Amino acid sequence: MPGSGKSTVGRSLARRLRLPFHDSDHLIEQRIGCSIRDYFAREGEVAFRDLEQQVLAELARGEPCILATGGGAVLREANRRALRAAGHVIYLRSSPEELWRRLRRDTQRPLLQVADPLDKLRQLHAERDPLYRDAAHFIIDTGRPSVPTLVNMVLMQLELAGVLPPG
Repeated sequence: MPGSGKSTVGRSLARRLRLPFHDSDHLIEQRIGCSIRDYFAREGEVAFRDLEQQVLAELARGEPCILATGGGAVLREANRRALRAAGHVIYLRSSPEELWRRLRRDTQRPLLQVADPLDKLRQLHAERDPLYRDAAHFIIDTGRPSVPTLVNMVLMQLELAGVLPPG
């Protein structure tokens, strides 16, 4: 979900694992030469999702990395399949209320520029939570832990699953 910590936790996890970090939204903005918000307004959500699918497919075929996707990437089954096949997908799960606490001052997320953003987060969560679960190998409930704690939780899950060596 937007505001779950994907980019922040992903960046820190990449440093710990000595892997490159990519944020698909940032890569899309570099490609289109404007903000996603502006692109959304000008071209619409379908055009954005087409571009997002193309970028995610390229990343899934690329070098090993830590990837933070946009919150809506799971809306397309092709994205869920590509990500799940390419690596280990971690769903940083947060309640809509926790997300609202983190995002209440954010004016850059196009889907939250509505009269009742908390209600919108609740709707997005209801729609997307099953899709995130479908794509995920691991689910980490974020709550209010610090970024280092969340990174350690992710690393522990990967170690317990045998994806990473212990320690």
